[in-house]
Amino acid sequence: MGAAEGLANNALAKSLGITRPTVLLWRRRYQGAGVDGLLQDAPRPGRHKRISASKVEAIVNATLHTIPSDATHWSVRTMAKAQKISPATVQRIWKAHGLQPHRVETFKLSRDPQFVSKLRDVVGLYLNPPDKALVLCVDEKSQIQALDRTQPLLPMRPGLPARQTHDYLRHGTTSLFAALNVLEGTVIGHCLPRHRHVEFIQFLEQIERSTPRRRQVHLILDNYGTHKHAKVQEWFSAHPRYQLHFTPTGASWLNLVERFFSEITRKRIRRGTFRSLPELIKAIHQFLDEHNKNPRPFIWTASAAKILKKIKHCKETLETGD
Repeated sequence: MGAAEGLANNALAKSLGITRPTVLLWRRRYQGAGVDGLLQDAPRPGRHKRISASKVEAIVNATLHTIPSDATHWSVRTMAKAQKISPATVQRIWKAHGLQPHRVETFKLSRDPQFVSKLRDVVGLYLNPPDKALVLCVDEKSQIQALDRTQPLLPMRPGLPARQTHDYLRHGTTSLFAALNVLEGTVIGHCLPRHRHVEFIQFLEQIERSTPRRRQVHLILDNYGTHKHAKVQEWFSAHPRYQLHFTPTGASWLNLVERFFSEITRKRIRRGTFRSLPELIKAIHQFLDEHNKNPRPFIWTASAAKILKKIKHCKETLETGD
């Protein structure tokens, strides 16, 4: 408006509280692009790239196919030193290519010759459970230690996490036998001092007492010797309503009760302080009681075909190294 009225640039700058160069810039933009030139900044070229494409490729290849002479994997600083660039540049390149040398995950491929048939059998129970029958995932979490910290826990405070000593006193171990109801999410559980066939039969008797007598029961088990002991086989022969489904050897991840074991470890055992073995057993049973008050089933979603496809890809990667 002021320019249209013929005001000088100095007067415009003074009245608007800005500098004269700014007035000149706006007037040039208006002359070149009209009002639209005043509503947004012009594009800027940005800083020129200092790392060439060949250098980026060299860093990526070094990360994927080499290791430092004194370590098992590259860090940001060791790679930066080796490539004579800044750590920030290495970080940007790794992030852009999804590289995380500091991380490692574990895997295990089952060598069970009946892997495919067992996989389809167990996954079929998860995705299409039989009508009017129970599907229970059964296993033992053995050697749970009753650990007592040598000094009292330091409670959490603003800006500080809870702290506990790294050393501890052992007060014995127990084994948790558990049967997860796949449909409902409830868990039948009991702690026993050992996990031999004798204790397993005791737990089977508990399952027998805790389930409706007229219902068929499908048990998903691993290949632990206790589950196939002659005395255990005799027990199942005397109780024909039970049908057994064994997971493939080396594929315990197929048993959903492992998911429950992970939860009780994370929520109650790992950070617990237990001054005696009975105190640990009491804590485990209390967790079971609270869990069963509001059970939430673990939903299995992966089909057998999808799992087999991933395993095939993993085997191909092992063979080719890519």
